Amino acid sequence: MVAIAIDGPASAGKSTVSKILSKKLGFLYLDTGALYRSIAFYFVCNDLDYSNIDVLEKGLKNIDLKLEFRGDQQRVILCHKDVTDSIRTDKISSLASDISSIGIVRKFLLDFQRNFAKENNIIMDGRDIGTIVLPSANIKIFLTASLEARAKRRYLEYQDKGYKGSYDEVLESIKQRDYNDSNREIAPLIPARDSIIVDTTEYTLDEVVDIILDIVKKSVTV
Repeated sequence: MVAIAIDGPASAGKSTVSKILSKKLGFLYLDTGALYRSIAFYFVCNDLDYSNIDVLEKGLKNIDLKLEFRGDQQRVILCHKDVTDSIRTDKISSLASDISSIGIVRKFLLDFQRNFAKENNIIMDGRDIGTIVLPSANIKIFLTASLEARAKRRYLEYQDKGYKGSYDEVLESIKQRDYNDSNREIAPLIPARDSIIVDTTEYTLDEVVDIILDIVKKSVTV
């Protein structure tokens, strides 16, 4: 099996690029951020305080999390409900950043992600795929872009989906997300030593996809 790890900060384009690459390569795409978002969503919807370790442990035991693939779309099924679209809000994004810094949450999802990679040719994106989740991945990409470029992308994405909020609010949210992800004690956001850095600030989506496809073709036989 071939594993491609794509890490990077919020709104660097990881999910969009990974989805396109998975189609072109015939790989499955696992959006790990959606897993953490789903856990955050569970605690919010059930009005549970995940900062309380006892409440957190009990809540995790009650979480039934599955992935379904409908065509080339990953759907997240949380406690028998499809929450794929519901978890894509700024609030859930920020909470996911907080909850992903908790050790038992990461442990809860680690085997889930590794087992998935053992059984499939996979593209997996997140913030610690190349460093923690799949340290032996065949290819490791660290996708990044300027803070302003990433905020603009997220803002336009939210506008398209009808979510309210100003550009400045999105900018501050991503800035805080960057700080949280980079400074957490457990699995901080850093490039793996053998990762290839791809800065997407000045590139179009198609150009970024072509750059990574070229890296893949030079590195593995697919």
